[in-house]
Amino acid sequence: MSPRLRERLTRVAEAATTPLVPADFFDLFAPLRSGADLRGRIVAIEPETRDAATIVIRPGADWAGHRPGQYVRIGIDVDGVRQWRAYSLTHGPRADGFISVTVKAVPDGLVSNHLVHEAEVGTLVHLEQAAGEFVLPTDGGKLLFVTAGSGITPVIGMLRNLFPSTDDGVLRLPRSADYNIVVVHVAPTRPDSIFLRDLEALDVAGAISLVARYDDEHGVLDVDRLGDLVPDLGARKTFACGPGGLLDALADHHDRAGLSLSTEQFRTARVAPGEGGTVGFLRTGTEVVADGATPILDAAEAAGVLMPSGCRMGICMGCVLPLREGSVRDLRNGEVTTAVPGESNDIKIQTCISAAAGACHIDH
Repeated sequence: MSPRLRERLTRVAEAATTPLVPADFFDLFAPLRSGADLRGRIVAIEPETRDAATIVIRPGADWAGHRPGQYVRIGIDVDGVRQWRAYSLTHGPRADGFISVTVKAVPDGLVSNHLVHEAEVGTLVHLEQAAGEFVLPTDGGKLLFVTAGSGITPVIGMLRNLFPSTDDGVLRLPRSADYNIVVVHVAPTRPDSIFLRDLEALDVAGAISLVARYDDEHGVLDVDRLGDLVPDLGARKTFACGPGGLLDALADHHDRAGLSLSTEQFRTARVAPGEGGTVGFLRTGTEVVADGATPILDAAEAAGVLMPSGCRMGICMGCVLPLREGSVRDLRNGEVTTAVPGESNDIKIQTCISAAAGACHIDH
């Protein structure tokens, strides 16, 4: 078929389906096809603990794959509004081509509760390509993983890639021979420990050395005593994922000791509330009154404003908007950013980790 004839046929099809276009009809029958917006279909929901589940997804044909430890942004419609969140991929490349994320439902988590308790097999979700630099080193060596709670999710993806589990047990592949791995995993209680079965199986097989710490049995982990748990700490590269308090303590400890540390934060740690104020959205004329403890993203959505969003942790930059006037406070460190009309250049802020520090205006 000549390009000119193809173009004419396309115009005829578009005229016949207006206001829709042919691609809209293709989406109904082949939403995972090559060339379509990247989507996935939930094929299984596997409970892990009482408040966590692994969501197995068949990605669209244009999924480019991932490196163990990376995350994916998932868009899902909840109560008629599309919400985006970022979740770590909990496996290496799979023979079936599926991908999976493990989600822990948190008390204020709109999407996490929906995925764990309400999502159904067959649901279509929107996807972005995998991203993130918290990945498994390719050159082997002596590694220490320190994880807390759901911070285990990117690490389990790395471990599953190195040591796949089968009905016959844990496989020791040639690519894993150069790795010597210790995992210090922290959880509130043993029943709340996600992937504990996987970690214990790897430990029994000799693939890793597991040091499990439960707050109700051992108390809160004292980072300054990490060397007691891992005697050769100084000879290992440390990778850590978990809440901000743990990562801050590890960063201070490793900096004082001159040790290597790579981190990925699971949830942002926030400073004390500021003064709050009125947030104006210039293009719509909408005004939202927000307190100093609530992210602008959350305050706007609660008032019915449709906002761009992503990981909601200050990582993916999916929520960035221009601040035209006024001040906002970074909820992670308390720093205030101010835009002055006529004096400031285009100032971009992350609305998921910024709260109003007085009246401000955002271009949205």
